[in-house]
Amino acid sequence: MPLRPHSGAPLARSAMAYVLAGGRGSRLMELTDRRAKPAVFFGAKSRIIDFALSNAINSGIRRIGVATQYKAHSLIRHLQRGWNFMRPERNETFDILPASQRISEHSWYAGTADAVYQNLDIIESYGPRFMVILAGDHIYKMDYEKMLRQHVESGAEVTVGCIEVPLEEASAFGVMHIDESDRILSFLEKPKDPPAMPGNPDVALASMGIYVFDTVFLAKELRRDAADEASEHDFGKDIIPRIVERGTAVAHRFAQSCVRTAGEAEAYWRDVGTVDAYWQANIDLTDVVPALDLYDRDWPIWTYSELTPPAKFVHDDDGRRGQAMDSMVSGGCIVSGSLVRRSVLFTNVRVHSFCTVENAVLLPGVDVARDVRLSNVVVDSGVHLPQGLVVGEDPVLDAKRFRRTARGVTLITQPMIERLEL
Repeated sequence: MPLRPHSGAPLARSAMAYVLAGGRGSRLMELTDRRAKPAVFFGAKSRIIDFALSNAINSGIRRIGVATQYKAHSLIRHLQRGWNFMRPERNETFDILPASQRISEHSWYAGTADAVYQNLDIIESYGPRFMVILAGDHIYKMDYEKMLRQHVESGAEVTVGCIEVPLEEASAFGVMHIDESDRILSFLEKPKDPPAMPGNPDVALASMGIYVFDTVFLAKELRRDAADEASEHDFGKDIIPRIVERGTAVAHRFAQSCVRTAGEAEAYWRDVGTVDAYWQANIDLTDVVPALDLYDRDWPIWTYSELTPPAKFVHDDDGRRGQAMDSMVSGGCIVSGSLVRRSVLFTNVRVHSFCTVENAVLLPGVDVARDVRLSNVVVDSGVHLPQGLVVGEDPVLDAKRFRRTARGVTLITQPMIERLEL
């Protein structure tokens, strides 16, 4: 049975958050050619990983580790610039933990569990009572303190964060079969025939990739797993199913700890792991009342904020008017004599005259030359779009020149533009 802290004491201060941020995210195609998925830009000024990290900070957790592996430079640079405010003298720590062959000269992180196991000595040196294991690639707001409370009160060996998904979509997730008390009876990784929730035949309970353990118990399990040559050293495939089979695993429903303002009707959680999902989640932020409230000052999304001048809109002539409607426009942007509608412009985007930009996600430093027309696009950072380019009106031509999804979203990168000019 886990130790119970004094009644009312914040459990988060006895916890360490460990963010798994080493994955590529290959379904994002060329967006992850130069960066890991957690480092991909989101929401006009943030990175995807900022949501998990902000949840930890806002929940009261003051010890954080981030495990990195795939093309980690931009992610590490972002963490160093934006998350260096933790103070050791206040018992706060922030460790960036790249795969560095600390256990073996031939061993990078072999799986999600191995990414924690290889740094157990660092974790144990801090002595946290609880470990909150987090995926670094989802968009959501969550109070981990509430999940920690349930973990202690239930006496579980692992508590698994879960979200309700339509039964027909559940095969893409790890799915839990639970009883009436939320105890997990089985954990199925991407099952063809997922089990429905008790009393709700149209909905399944899917893993969010969030786990709470007592640290002593987790260390024991990780050492046992590391010695098992048949294991894939993965939480979803090995660690959690074993605990479900032999111990006590409990589901924590996201709706119980989701952080919402008055305008947020749903318990918002998104896996932006495809180009379509990434585009849609960004564009959704331009709604008058978006499903995700980034303006909540009680639960801010912390990030590295580059020093930039204010956004600027210039020219007010007929046919050449700088304006943006239903859009998010970051600092350093200049919209010069062009129309921007229902779009997200990240830092330092330039839109020159006589352009129309609609349903577009333009990442930092994009330069849009004159007479360009864009719709339903994602443009990677630093891309220079040539004068007169038209994207979003001819599906066949778009597919020949760029990456066009089945839903009609076009991804544009600088190498694609350079091939046009050969």
